Amino acid sequence: MAKVRLVITESNCRSGYCSKGQEFIVEDICPPLCHELWNNIYPSVYTLLNGGCLDKGNARAKVFDAKCPDDGRVCIHGEVIED
Repeated sequence: MAKVRLVITESNCRSGYCSKGQEFIVEDICPPLCHELWNNIYPSVYTLLNGGCLDKGNARAKVFDAKCPDDGRVCIHGEVIED
């Protein structure tokens, strides 16, 4: 079964929920992220957990990069990891 690793690559979180370098492994439930960030990335995480690929420039890949909807205060990278 696929898992998705989430890594906080930059953080200026106004609530202090995220810190640069934090990692989370997602298998079936959401990690302890603020709901705004989770709602923003959930479609990409769901796609990767279910074997899909996402647009990455001119190619398709099993990774994504996203920013918090709160003015991009937190940047996150997601990637598929296999057991």
